Amino acid sequence: MSKTSAKRRPNPGEPMNTEAVRWSQLLLDAVNKPGQLLAAYSAFHNYSIGNQLLALAQCQGRGITPGPMSTFPGWVEKGRHVKKGEKAIWLCMPLKFKNRERGGDDEPEHFVRFAYKPRWFVLSQTEGEEYRPPAPPAWEKSRALAALGVSEDTFDLTDGNVQGYAKGRSIAVSPLAQVPHKTTFHELAHVVLGHTAEGDFSDTEQNPRNLREVEAECVALICCETLGLEGAEFCRGYVQHWNRSGEPVPEQSAQKIFRAADLILKAGAPPAEGAAAG
Repeated sequence: MSKTSAKRRPNPGEPMNTEAVRWSQLLLDAVNKPGQLLAAYSAFHNYSIGNQLLALAQCQGRGITPGPMSTFPGWVEKGRHVKKGEKAIWLCMPLKFKNRERGGDDEPEHFVRFAYKPRWFVLSQTEGEEYRPPAPPAWEKSRALAALGVSEDTFDLTDGNVQGYAKGRSIAVSPLAQVPHKTTFHELAHVVLGHTAEGDFSDTEQNPRNLREVEAECVALICCETLGLEGAEFCRGYVQHWNRSGEPVPEQSAQKIFRAADLILKAGAPPAEGAAAG
């Protein structure tokens, strides 16, 4: 590739309407469309769940084949270049700023804000040397528990309807749980979401009681379907029963759900993969 072509930057296209991006709607689509999360994760597993779904929606809307994603210089490093006229994918990314109004040692030296930037292109938008993407990382419970600082206790309840419970920084899953890994994700979610700071939680076969239970079950749905594990259909039915109106969960809850799922998935991934881009 010539130096001239390496410096060229494709037109990213029209600015994205960031006001139209609603994490609650992305979550609702994921709940109602089986396979959406697995498709997004298979193509974009180095990125956060929210950005995976955001990228997948843009690919589907433009008729682009989803696949590995990188920035313009990132593809150059891989021996490929972006095809002329291709428009960049928009993702939500953290931006670090210096705190110029810092008043003392108690205030942070820097702060982070999030913004949407058009800097990424998928494999099908590029050409050049053959590229074989790495396989999605394998998730391990023991690695996740250690990384999250959560212990697993022996299940000691006699109620056969209780699948598992969470309290403080610990979880327990019944040896008779219908889908043990789904219950593990659900109870881990209670801890990561901060629910156990407010009280103990038991996962039963009964109908969902409140929004916090639905938040935890949404996290379990994301984790199960993202990793291609059974149990997503139970989560989906649970959430849909609670949300009979079909309206999205509150925006703040949706953001919490995506963050918690990201933490749990990355905590159980191998270190090199778990530290990948957000």
